[in-house]
Amino acid sequence: VFFMFQMTFAIITPALMVGAYPERIKFGAVLLFSGLWIIVVYAPVTHWIWGGGWLGKMGVLDFAGGLVVHLTAGVSALVLAMVLGSRRGFPKELRPPHNPGMTMIGASMLWVGWFGFNAGSALAADGAAGMAMLVTQVATATAAATWMLIEWIQHGKPSVLGIVTGAVAGLVAITPASGSVGPMGALAIGIVSGVVCFWGATSLKHKLGYDDSLDAFGVHGLGGIVGALMTGAFAAESLGGQGLAEGMTIGSQLWAQLVGVVVTVLYAGIVSFILLKIVDSVIGLRVAEDEEQRGLDISLHNEQGYYSEV
Repeated sequence: VFFMFQMTFAIITPALMVGAYPERIKFGAVLLFSGLWIIVVYAPVTHWIWGGGWLGKMGVLDFAGGLVVHLTAGVSALVLAMVLGSRRGFPKELRPPHNPGMTMIGASMLWVGWFGFNAGSALAADGAAGMAMLVTQVATATAAATWMLIEWIQHGKPSVLGIVTGAVAGLVAITPASGSVGPMGALAIGIVSGVVCFWGATSLKHKLGYDDSLDAFGVHGLGGIVGALMTGAFAAESLGGQGLAEGMTIGSQLWAQLVGVVVTVLYAGIVSFILLKIVDSVIGLRVAEDEEQRGLDISLHNEQGYYSEV
C-alpha cells in the first residue's frame, strides 16, 4: 500500500510540468522526457530526502513533497520553457483562459484531493494527519485571499483565475510543512506564498521573458522554495510547530532546508537540461510551425476539444 501511495507522487510530479509547455511540444517528446525524468531526476531526489539518503540524514524536513515533488517539477518546468522557447505570438497575441468555470471546478477538486496527499503522508488516521489537514486548509485559504487582494489592489478587480492560482500556491507551499507546523505557521506560509508566487507569475516572468504558460515555476517552483524554507522556522515548538528534526535548532534547521533547496534546484535544473538535449537529438522537441499554427489537437491527435454545427 505504501509503495502504491508513493507511486501516485511519482506519477503526478511530471504532470505538474505540463503547465509550462502547452501548444508547442511533440507528444512523443513529452512521453520520453517524462519517463526518463522520473528515473533520473525524481527517483534520486526522493531517495535523498525520503529514502534514507543524505539530505534526510542531514535533517531536511519535507513532509509531503515540497522539494521532492513541487520544486523538482517547478525548476524542470522552467528549464523546459526556456529550452522550448515561447509560443507563437507570445506575449502579444495570446488569448485569456477560455473557461473560468472549468478552471474553478478543477481547482476545487485539486484542493480536496490535496488533503489526501498531505494528511495521507502521516500514514495513519491520527492527530498528525488531522493537523496536516487543518494547516493545509489554513494555508490554502490564506494564499487564495492574499492573491485576490493583491490582484484587486493592482488591477482594480479580483478574478476567479487569480483566486484559484493563489489557492494552488498555498497548497504547494504548505506541502513540505504540513507535518511540522501549526495553524499560525500555516497562516504565515499562506501569506508569503501568495505574495511570492504572485510576483513570480507576473513580474518575474514578464521581466525575464520566458513563456511558462500556466506558471508551473511561478507557483510550484517558488511555492516549494517558500514552503521548504519557512518549514525551517515554523516547525519549532516555540512558534507553534510540531518540532524540528532531532537535534536541530532553528538556525541549523533553516540551514538544512536551504541546502535541500539549493541541491534540488541545481540537480533538477542541470539534469533536466541534459535530458531535454538528448530527447531533442533523438526525436525532436518542438512541433513544426504549421502544426503549432493549426493547433496540436488537430495536428498531433486529429481531434478537437470543441465541435460546433454549422
